[in-house]
Amino acid sequence: MYQDFFGLDGEPFHITPDPRFFFLSPSHRESLAAIAYGVKNRKGFIAVTGEVGTGKTTVVRTFLEKYGGPGMKTVLVYNANITFANLLEIIFAELDLEPEANDQFRRVQQLHRHLIDLYGRGQTVVLIIDEAQNMPVRTLENLRMLSNLETTRDKLLQIILVGQPELDSLLERRELRQLKQRLAVRTRLAPLTPAESLQYIRFRLQKAGGTLKGTFTKGALKKIIEYAGGIPR
Repeated sequence: MYQDFFGLDGEPFHITPDPRFFFLSPSHRESLAAIAYGVKNRKGFIAVTGEVGTGKTTVVRTFLEKYGGPGMKTVLVYNANITFANLLEIIFAELDLEPEANDQFRRVQQLHRHLIDLYGRGQTVVLIIDEAQNMPVRTLENLRMLSNLETTRDKLLQIILVGQPELDSLLERRELRQLKQRLAVRTRLAPLTPAESLQYIRFRLQKAGGTLKGTFTKGALKKIIEYAGGIPR
């Protein structure tokens, strides 16, 4: 009903991470560029952090839409609260690999061989772990084993950790210091400034076929921006 009333051809403020509505603030542009740089140059570990609702998942999906394709295999992990054995099962399933053994060490060796084969065929494998602040410390410790899978020049598996600011605190733990040292790229999404928030609202309306004029009064815009506190969601 409200779409017809305001002359819109879609919902301008739905909360699903639709790359079509991705607003490139300076912070978001920097994070997108950082991910692209890290993956393209096979840097290995990439960490993307930001408060709830700042658009971390949208940044990652925009990256996949813009840079993904036949030359990239992606493994998405949405539930980070898993064991390392569970993580290996997910990776094997997504890469259509049948485990040759139940032993964890031998599975990692098998994965290494498969990644070398894909690398030789020009394939890039990207492991994306969302809500990474929920991953158990033991699993993160073992994740370092996967970062060791490499050739003499390049990392064979690109790992993107996506999480809330608690992930930064988690990575400061002493038992994870070796993992932290392997983080080649770290980027953090900042809340929008008031000026960027206004641009964001205008951008979303335009994407849905609308305009600021006739949709929000100046007073309403001021209250929305104050209430949101720079958080797009």
